[in-house]
Amino acid sequence: MANFLSAYKKTMINEAGYVNDIDDAGGETYDGISRKYNESWRGWKIIDYAKPNFTKKIRLQIEPHKKTFYKERYWDTFRSDDFESQAIAEELFDTGVNMGVARTAQFLQRALNYLNKNGTLYRDILVDGYIGDKTLSVLEIIMHRNEEKLLLKILNVLQANQYLEYMKKSPTQEKFVRGWFNRVFL
Repeated sequence: MANFLSAYKKTMINEAGYVNDIDDAGGETYDGISRKYNESWRGWKIIDYAKPNFTKKIRLQIEPHKKTFYKERYWDTFRSDDFESQAIAEELFDTGVNMGVARTAQFLQRALNYLNKNGTLYRDILVDGYIGDKTLSVLEIIMHRNEEKLLLKILNVLQANQYLEYMKKSPTQEKFVRGWFNRVFL
């Protein structure tokens, strides 16, 4: 089964440090955790006390809160412990951290629907942004058909397209394109 710590380490490469960029839709963030969307996260108390001096000791105090947050919010929400594929679990985890859980789950559901051979392998699943038993059972069918790489490609195309559409809608976001596209095909 998929391993959280492996996914976490890879994602944290792209989510490093304290940032308060006025152009970032997430606003003030620490290692990718947005205060705007996660106001009650326990790490903010430590950060508010420490900023702007983030010593190694402070980072070590924050780390367990950060790891718990990411595991509960992103890994467990996707039910990633149940995934046969580490690569798919890591892709969903990283995309979820950057784009949100519901949108990422919809990417998976849409991709699985594209792979159903016009309903001959399985009926379309509901694209509701929730990974439940039906989504997991269809994912298992794709894994047993050895189509993991194709599924990853579709997920990455959906992710990349979302970035492009977002920048078209909000041109100030173009400054983030390099970081975002480092996450595509991770």
